Amino acid sequence: MNEPKQVVSHRRRWWYLLVLVPLIGTLFPQFYATASPAIWGIPLFYWYQMMWVIISAIVTGFLYFILKDD
Repeated sequence: MNEPKQVVSHRRRWWYLLVLVPLIGTLFPQFYATASPAIWGIPLFYWYQMMWVIISAIVTGFLYFILKDD
């Protein structure tokens, strides 16, 4: 019943700020709401958002492996 408390170090808390990177990248659609440049015929508006889906998955996986002991 007497479980030890896990203390999260302050250095590890800074890793959580990486979650904000995809949010900030997609927060202002007026910056990427254009048709050009197109990649393989896909307008910027669509491939930019899909790029952030992939980046978000990578950041989430990275944070999982770094912080899974917390």
